[in-house]
Amino acid sequence: MVRVTTPRTPLKQRHLVQRALLAATVLAAVAACGSGTEAQAERTRASQAAAEAAQAAERKKKQRTATRGLHGMPPVLDPKDVYAADRPNRLSPVVKDFPSRVYVPNSESDTVSVIDPETYQIVDTIPVGRQPQHVVPSWDLKTLWVNNNRGHTLTPIDPRTGKAGDPVEVHDPYNLYFTPNGKYAVVMASLDRELVFRDPHTMKRVKTEPVTCYGVNHADFSMDGRYFIVSCEFSGELLKVDTEKMKVIGQQKLPFEGAMPQDVKISPDGKRFYIADMMADGMWVLDGDTFDEPALLPTGKGCHGLYVGRDSHEMYVSNRGEGSVSVFDFTKNKLTKKWNLPDGGSPDMGGVSADGKVLWLSGRYDSEVYAIDTRSGEQLARIPVGSGPHGLAVYPQPGRYSLGHTGIFR
Repeated sequence: MVRVTTPRTPLKQRHLVQRALLAATVLAAVAACGSGTEAQAERTRASQAAAEAAQAAERKKKQRTATRGLHGMPPVLDPKDVYAADRPNRLSPVVKDFPSRVYVPNSESDTVSVIDPETYQIVDTIPVGRQPQHVVPSWDLKTLWVNNNRGHTLTPIDPRTGKAGDPVEVHDPYNLYFTPNGKYAVVMASLDRELVFRDPHTMKRVKTEPVTCYGVNHADFSMDGRYFIVSCEFSGELLKVDTEKMKVIGQQKLPFEGAMPQDVKISPDGKRFYIADMMADGMWVLDGDTFDEPALLPTGKGCHGLYVGRDSHEMYVSNRGEGSVSVFDFTKNKLTKKWNLPDGGSPDMGGVSADGKVLWLSGRYDSEVYAIDTRSGEQLARIPVGSGPHGLAVYPQPGRYSLGHTGIFR
């Protein structure tokens, strides 16, 4: 019988085999661990991507909500520019056949002078009620309302024909605005200390919101239309008003002794409001959302009217007390130019021509109107009108609808 035996492995060789097996085990473990790390990393990346997608969706939702704004308000064309509808000569079909005119309310003459901007000539003089303050385009662009402050009436003018209609009784209509959805007219009843919400066509009173400040006069709306900022001229205060609730939700005293706030305009990006102050000689810069204390930007003596250019890059600031116009650059966030009227003057309220080339301003204390080249600052014309010219309206202007005053269009 033959016995078969397995040769015995030398000790040194066995140690080598054991070490090789151990190394293989370690490498396998490392490989497995590495595979797990990569899987975990992949899971982390997927989780982050999902979170980012959710955040992006939420941002888009908020943006849509903000852009949609007040119920019934036409959507904002560009969430980065509230004035996107106001580009040169982009006239609504409603007004495209209206003759181009400049309507000048003469507060002391109780008339409206009508100027042809091509010839710089007065083509008509319309008798209206006592102390007309502003000529205001209606929300639907079809009517111009003359605010006869002391006559307690509004005189409608048909901008197609230039003819005045029967006056409508409205008490203390110093100024007039319209909610962005066109649902209400808002009368700034300055001496009555009221914001009066009315039917935008019949002007019947819907709701009265009493205010504790004195001299409500000018306003502008937030980009989403959900609130508006109001200046109170005689008590140096600002109001924040909820548009839908028709209720004052904020009030503050301006940090300047003797402050006298006037015109109000929102920045193109909707982040700031500018409030002219004729006693502080500059503009207050306000965050409307937070309604914190504003900062003052000096412009010139008697800072009064604010008008945004057709490209949304600049704003023209009338300095009534020194006969000048300051130019504010929104992008640079500073004043870049100042134009002095030859022979002085008292530039007050007005508007920009449809093509954006001419700034029209009333000369409040000089019974005249100024036409100013928006590229050079050159005075193009100085036109005699009635006594006490105030809130003139250039009409028609680009835009889909009017928020009121002498022409705030969206």
